[in-house]
Amino acid sequence: MTDKPRMTGLEQPQQVNMFSGKTLLITGGTGTFGNAVLSRFLQGDITEIRIFSRDEKKQDDMRRRWADARVKFHIGDVRSEQSLKDAMAGVDFVFHAAALKQVPSCEFFPIEAVRTNVLGAENVLNAALVAGVKKVIVLSTDKAVYPINAMGISKAMMEKLAVAKSRVAGRATVICCTRYGNVMSSRGSVVPHFIRQIQAGQSLTVTDPHMTRFMMSVDGAVDLVRWAFEHGNPGDIFVQKAPAATLDTLAHALKHVFKADSPIRVIGTRHGEKLYETLLTREEIAVAEDMGDYYRVAADNRDLNYGAYFDTGRDEVSAKDDYNSHNTTRLSVDEMAHMLLTLDIVQRALAGEKITE
Repeated sequence: MTDKPRMTGLEQPQQVNMFSGKTLLITGGTGTFGNAVLSRFLQGDITEIRIFSRDEKKQDDMRRRWADARVKFHIGDVRSEQSLKDAMAGVDFVFHAAALKQVPSCEFFPIEAVRTNVLGAENVLNAALVAGVKKVIVLSTDKAVYPINAMGISKAMMEKLAVAKSRVAGRATVICCTRYGNVMSSRGSVVPHFIRQIQAGQSLTVTDPHMTRFMMSVDGAVDLVRWAFEHGNPGDIFVQKAPAATLDTLAHALKHVFKADSPIRVIGTRHGEKLYETLLTREEIAVAEDMGDYYRVAADNRDLNYGAYFDTGRDEVSAKDDYNSHNTTRLSVDEMAHMLLTLDIVQRALAGEKITE
């Protein structure tokens, strides 16, 4: 790919007005994404944001942090369709972010990944249809493309469910997906891990220095969901163009930012880990619409006319490459350091806060 992706998260997000007077439900809303949505949307005149999750402690922390009457909290689990139906009454829009995201835990307990990421998504979509929700944005991951681990496989199935359900729902409830790469400051990601190691005076443990990952800020993730909300048709999958970096570049950039002399120790590739991540397959690239900073992949709405699968094809697919973290724009150490300095977690650590998240 030769497209120059934007440096996500470096611009101040614009005010969101399309949610004026509306009610938004965020599943898994106590996480990094949910807090970023609140930070953005509570600046406007949204009527209500409902946080749906199963962790009462995180909900209480969030309640105290935001102290805004427009934020309502619902204890529940996406595995329970009834609790979703109760929380979704009167909701206009849904951002579905609830998921099991940790690759190792999903590898050891794959059926749990299925119950949350696949069947849980089905419950969310069914409840949205029953409640007459106008639009649902389902959050996916680059690990759903050419998946090699249980987390990625379950997310790929979630995408298939969303596209299939969109055919049934049509425009009564518009269902579309976003797919994004590494959100740098999210819980469980490598940036907080490296910062903790730097603060503890430990070596930075790198699985493979040549491994690449897309780099996106949490603001970039919110921008992507907002773009999908504004432009999505039933069954669309949206991808934001993003730069990438090797783990070696990321580790050296953090050492530069913190003026640390921590050694880098290579520990080898973990179970279920890929050398590079892919945001779009070559089959998707062949039909994707280039929207500037984003790609849109429209739903394949062919019916079960098998002639369309066996008798015809697309020559252009063979000439395309997929869009992955090895062939996108590669960040230098200085560029990576500049991007890291935009992150709240980095600024807090530089101010002396002990990072525990």
